Amino acid sequence: MGDPFIGSEALRTGRLSPYALRSRFVAIYPDVYIAKDTEVSAITRAKAAFLWTGRRGVVAGRSAAALHRAKWVSAGQPAQVLWGNRRAPSGIQAWSHSAADDEIALTDGVRVTTPARTALDIACRYPIGEAVAAIDALSRATHLKMSDVELLAARYKGRRGIRKAVEVLDLVDPGAGSPRETWLRLLVIRHGFPRPRTQIQIFDEFGSRVAVPDMGWEDRKLALDYDGEHHRDPVQFNRDIRRHDTLTELGWTDIRVTSLDTEAVIIARLTREWTRRT
Repeated sequence: MGDPFIGSEALRTGRLSPYALRSRFVAIYPDVYIAKDTEVSAITRAKAAFLWTGRRGVVAGRSAAALHRAKWVSAGQPAQVLWGNRRAPSGIQAWSHSAADDEIALTDGVRVTTPARTALDIACRYPIGEAVAAIDALSRATHLKMSDVELLAARYKGRRGIRKAVEVLDLVDPGAGSPRETWLRLLVIRHGFPRPRTQIQIFDEFGSRVAVPDMGWEDRKLALDYDGEHHRDPVQFNRDIRRHDTLTELGWTDIRVTSLDTEAVIIARLTREWTRRT
């Protein structure tokens, strides 16, 4: 029993005795249990919330994104479902919105909003930066087409948050490899720079690919990278040095950003290099 299950069903069918249920499992939601040693993930919460609705609800929002195998969905956030009963237990957010049949899919036996409907719900409900990052990851996992989401937005043109959703969808880029890369991309756009292209493939004079920066502007040979924790690894650090040298030889400038850089510092560095290359 690695997945969540309904406790009363397990007792009724004889799969478990009351003692086994109490001693080996713990309730994650009312009458929904998981093994005591289970590491709770966003997917676990999504499946458990679906069971809490009696298998009649529809997993939505970030929980749906997790079931679609999008990265960066926190296990600590409440599960989200489309369900008429708004008096949900702690750890579940129940939304009263309905979904059309063509907006519902079946994943691992769970009713879940399609990637397009999932993206629309997230775009309508979250702040712009947070929503773009979540949909970036969803798009990367599902090859979602923004045109499909835009069609749904037209279907729900009177819905609350739909105007903001249109702005969010225009900013989505599945090339983002992490929420911080999305944050960096939106930062430079907000400060008036042209939209950078993500995951640029750079080749040397022999046609060999030497680097794939997070984002940049090919016409100026200017790249922008967000260095996360993995770049502190000595082997990766050595690779980064060689990569930087190669890019410099090819006429590129690669601005590397870390969590210690403030927005002002990032924009100042980018502005100086942009002006130098104008």
